[in-house]
Amino acid sequence: MHQFRCFNQIEIQVVNQSVELAEELVSDHYKLSTSQLLRLNYDVKTLQELSSDEIVADHFAQIVRYAAKKRGALLDTSVKDFYKVCLQDHAIVSALNQNSQLNLMAFVLYIVSHELIHIIRFRNFLQHFDASVNERLAEEIRVHAKTHEVLSGITLEGLNPVLSFYENWRSPPHDIMNS
Repeated sequence: MHQFRCFNQIEIQVVNQSVELAEELVSDHYKLSTSQLLRLNYDVKTLQELSSDEIVADHFAQIVRYAAKKRGALLDTSVKDFYKVCLQDHAIVSALNQNSQLNLMAFVLYIVSHELIHIIRFRNFLQHFDASVNERLAEEIRVHAKTHEVLSGITLEGLNPVLSFYENWRSPPHDIMNS
C-alpha cells in the first residue's frame, strides 16, 4: 500500500480546533442543541485512524456510512447509521503546499463544516447517501453554497482564500445547466 503523509502533532492540534469550531458554527446555523448534534452519530478521523478502504487519493475528505447497532439489540430496527468523516491528511497537506494562501485551520474548518452539512442533510432525509452521480454533483453544489453561507459570516485569518478556493463549486457548471 502507498504510504501517505499523516498530520504531525502540531497539525493535529490545529485540526482538532478546526473540528470544534466547525461543530459550533454548523450547529449554531442549524440551531442544533448539543444533544441533537450528538444524535447525528458521526466522528471525524484523520489518516492515522483510517483503515485502508477509508483512504482515497483524490478528495480532502470522504464520509463513510456504517450501520451501528446497540450491543445486545435483537431487532434490526435498532440499527442506526453512523457516519465517519475520513480526513485525507495527504490531500489536504498537498493542497496547502500547492497554494500558499491557504492555511490549515481555515481549510480544515471548511472541509469539516462541509461534511457536517452533508451529514445533517442525510439525517434529515434531504439527500440520499447513495444518490446517482448527477444528484451527488447537484448535492455538492448545494452543500458548498451552504458551507459558504455558514462560514462567510465569521472572521478568521485565512478564511477568505479558502472561500475563494471553493468559489467555482457554488454554482453548476455550464454543461450541467444545459443537460
